[in-house]
Amino acid sequence: MIGASVFQSLLDGLGAALAYLYRLVPNYGVAIVLFTIGIRLVLLPLGVKQVRSMQAMQKIQPEVKKLQKQYKGDRQKLNEATMRLYKEHGVNPLSGCLPLLLQFPVLIALFAVLQFPKGLTHIPHSDANSVVSQPQDSRLYVDIVEQKTKLFGMNLVCSASQGGKLVSIDPRALHVPDAPSSLDCGEGGASRIPYYVLLALMIGTTYYQQRQMQKASPGAVNQQQQLLARIMPVFFGFIGLGFPAGLVLYWTTTNFVQIGQQAYMLSRGMVGQGAAPGDSGERVERKDGGARDRRPGSGGGRTRPRSTDPKRSGGIQGSKGRDPRGGGSSANRNPKGGAGGQDGDRKKRRKR
Repeated sequence: MIGASVFQSLLDGLGAALAYLYRLVPNYGVAIVLFTIGIRLVLLPLGVKQVRSMQAMQKIQPEVKKLQKQYKGDRQKLNEATMRLYKEHGVNPLSGCLPLLLQFPVLIALFAVLQFPKGLTHIPHSDANSVVSQPQDSRLYVDIVEQKTKLFGMNLVCSASQGGKLVSIDPRALHVPDAPSSLDCGEGGASRIPYYVLLALMIGTTYYQQRQMQKASPGAVNQQQQLLARIMPVFFGFIGLGFPAGLVLYWTTTNFVQIGQQAYMLSRGMVGQGAAPGDSGERVERKDGGARDRRPGSGGGRTRPRSTDPKRSGGIQGSKGRDPRGGGSSANRNPKGGAGGQDGDRKKRRKR
């Protein structure tokens, strides 16, 4: 009972927020878009967490590849070793999909608010007066009852499966006496086109925003994420046939906002190939002969060039060719060459 009352309060809160935005901008589609942006701002910390998770996955990819070589042919041990590695570094391989999965409660709640006509019960109104359009009724409530909810030829309270039809409604059976007896979802095949275009946009943007993060960090993508990236758009497209067009608009707008957010992070180098590796204890050799130390406390990304001193770079070879008396190399002391110097030494020994 407590859980049901809390959920009902959530639905009423979403309805009140949507009615407030509609009062500011009296267009049902625009109000839904503004409502979506507000929801995305609330869920922004989840997006940041997703990016950090992808960065953490990138850092441990060299160790994952070592495990793959070590346990090649033994999938069970490989999975066990990989999960231990994830646990040691505090990495969740599915956290990249976490923002998508955590939006389900919001999606379900918004579906309850936007569905017609049952969703009318969550839009601010007064049951004291049976006449619609009284001061106690919100403007959104009145316009939904009068079906002033069209955008680009779509009635946003209709679903794609209802497009092009006149849908009959029994208000009393649904306990919504103010609802009209029929729902105008267009007429003819041409009126269905906007519904299916919006549904295709939802499928395409859902797939793209998943692939966007996977392409940014290809080494950190596992099989579960690849599978989800393929299944989720198809799944949403299937159930989206029965969603009100307003809910499909919400989801499509959510995808566009997420794509823009991820594109911004990629351009700023917050994730992907240009992301800062952090303190991973690695040492990277550079093409110009320098070495960048990534270990903690090493001064960040300072470069230490390799020494060009012949004493250090030559090692033993440099010390062999030097005259201990400071006269240069032994080969250069005798102008006649190395062989002449050896003959002179033999003659001195014979005389002695």
